[in-house]
Amino acid sequence: MKILPLLSFLFLLPFTHALGSMGPISAVFGPTDFFCAIDASGKQEVICWGNNNINTTSSSTSTSPELPPMAALSGGYGFMCGILSNTSCASCWNSTGFISDLVPQEYQSISYKYISSGKDHVCAIRGSYYSDTDSGSVVDCWEIVETATGFGSKQTGVYYSQEIGSVSFVKIASGDGFSCGSVKDGGIKCWGPNSLPDPNVSDRFLDLASGKNSVCGILESSGEIKCWGGPDSGSGFVDPPIGKSFVALAIGDQHFCGIRRDDHGIECWGKVNSSSIPKDSGFLSIASSDSIMCGIREDDLVLDCWLVNASSPFDIDPPLQLCSPGLCSPGSCGPGKFAFNASLLHEPDLTSLCVRKDLSICSPCGFNCSSGFFPSSGCTENADRVCTDCSLCQNSSCYQVCNLKSHQHQDRRLHQLRRLIIITGSSVLGFLLFLFVLCVSLRFYPMKGKPKKHFSSCIGKPGEKETDAPDVIPSAVSVAPCPGLAQVFRLSELKDATNGFKEFNELGRGSYGFVYKAVLADGRQVAVKRANAATIIHTNSREFEMELEILCSVRHGNVVNLLGYCAEMGERLLVYELMPHGTLHDHLHGGFSPLNWPLRLRIAMQAAKGLEFLHTEIIPPIAHRDVKSSNILLDADWGARISDFGLLRNDGDVILDMRDDVYNFGIVLLEILSGRKANDQDCTPSSIVEWAVPLIRQGKAAAVIDRFVGLPRVVVPLLKLADMAEVAVRENPCERPSMGEVAMFLEQLVKEGLIL
Repeated sequence: MKILPLLSFLFLLPFTHALGSMGPISAVFGPTDFFCAIDASGKQEVICWGNNNINTTSSSTSTSPELPPMAALSGGYGFMCGILSNTSCASCWNSTGFISDLVPQEYQSISYKYISSGKDHVCAIRGSYYSDTDSGSVVDCWEIVETATGFGSKQTGVYYSQEIGSVSFVKIASGDGFSCGSVKDGGIKCWGPNSLPDPNVSDRFLDLASGKNSVCGILESSGEIKCWGGPDSGSGFVDPPIGKSFVALAIGDQHFCGIRRDDHGIECWGKVNSSSIPKDSGFLSIASSDSIMCGIREDDLVLDCWLVNASSPFDIDPPLQLCSPGLCSPGSCGPGKFAFNASLLHEPDLTSLCVRKDLSICSPCGFNCSSGFFPSSGCTENADRVCTDCSLCQNSSCYQVCNLKSHQHQDRRLHQLRRLIIITGSSVLGFLLFLFVLCVSLRFYPMKGKPKKHFSSCIGKPGEKETDAPDVIPSAVSVAPCPGLAQVFRLSELKDATNGFKEFNELGRGSYGFVYKAVLADGRQVAVKRANAATIIHTNSREFEMELEILCSVRHGNVVNLLGYCAEMGERLLVYELMPHGTLHDHLHGGFSPLNWPLRLRIAMQAAKGLEFLHTEIIPPIAHRDVKSSNILLDADWGARISDFGLLRNDGDVILDMRDDVYNFGIVLLEILSGRKANDQDCTPSSIVEWAVPLIRQGKAAAVIDRFVGLPRVVVPLLKLADMAEVAVRENPCERPSMGEVAMFLEQLVKEGLIL
């Protein structure tokens, strides 16, 4: 990869993130630490979050209504500054919100191209931020003063001297009582009451980042890091990795971290909890406070935060919102960079991440991938290299990266496998052909004196039986081997199986009655649904038989199948397959084991297929009329099964009822996506539809995603899931998709394997 020339300085500004530096994400240090980032909506609005009372519209995250759009951000100690996107003027605020007098009046109308916040001061380089020149300029500095009534600012001579008054800087970093700047013609100059000595270096710096008492920079010639200062030089705190190239830096009180050039992974040194650093994703931008680090992931622009100081509590909750991967700048991207393409986010209304069409975000190219992935295509002008899971490696170009065996050995094994498949397949095909001929012969030419097998009903009505079959109740299996057959149970054996319908055997209860776990005499575990008195009174025997006919006609892998029934002594009991993992509601809201994203997506797809079967493959079709997460059960293999569609009237406007099923399933999708209940009185608004749908329609679907489950490597499928849920819960039934369309959509997501 070519080393970037000095002309690329402005294009590299998006990758400078730490105390005293500038980027699309930045952290505020101190007891009221918080983070801010520029969102990816194309409006360059500012999102702030943290463990303090930031002026936001929700408890954890918001695009603050008081903060105007920003071109860049830089965090100091207790305050944050930025450059306004429309005027290039400086603006600063603290945890209470926007405060106009944090910038002295004489500087409020001046345009700046770079800004850097220190512990108690700010320095900024004059010039229009969106100018297309890389020329340096002079620096303005002012103090941030905390008084009894709050924060203010003042112009001061402490940060001025004849030595730097005429120096042309291209970037700066500020710490505790000092600032250091990268000079246009090379080298570093530091100033201020606690000034660090100028490092003995004439090289140019692509990036600078400052801690409270130290500075690190990335050398243009090699991409390596040079550090100076620090409270305890030589301890390893300011001793960076040797022989490695980086593209961005972030600094805390006792740690440094950087984004590696090759795979965009995070590497830290100093006093840091390395085990918490994400290993399965690359980043384009990072920022750090003393104990927390946050970054913008390269794959999907979702924020990810982690603990870097093991002794500190992790109490910062990042917003699930897409953020800008870098700073918007004019002109084209140079070598080693690509212009980030907004279409990669799969948001139809998003054409740019910047407020102006002539601006672009130039991000550094990667040429390697994190462990378990290999680069399947290289970096281009509008897209970074693509990382693909090593399980999909199929040629020699990725064998070494993925630690697979040699190309020749793989080919030999594949050749042997193909031969084995051909031989085995031929044998199996011949055997199946023989079975087919035998079955056809027996079907059309039955043995003399051997009558055919018939079942006139599934509910025990008299019918012909095989003459040599024993007169016993047929065994029940998870799915009846012959559709239309149900076992007739005795009341006494179901009482024994449920320990007399004792409460400790109860699995659940509903309007129909109670459901009990039962262990039959032969050891099989089943679920027994016992009708209550009200249900028995309102359904006569004929209606019960009709319902049984319907239930027995339903046999599907995504439906809880009926195994048998009992109608003795006025009781109405139905025996079903046992679903050992409970309901979807239990896992989302009831404290059961959490479900990861691949499993949630598979459950959604399977439940949709079960409803599609009821809607389209049963004659007459069945509308469920009570679709909810508690009626989606999970079998032994964590497969989703639809339940409680029986004993529901089959008259009325079935088509309209099917659209209602789609609406209710859309609510289930929102529950799966957010982990929030369909109706929660502890939330405002209490309705999940009223809360989630406006966010999805505003292009902020990421804010709906369940923050208590680790995000997948690729978040786009979850955003697609949100879009489908929004369509399913539309008020006009005619605008909702059919259950078949929903099932097909979800099946495609699963087939593509996008949730990793």
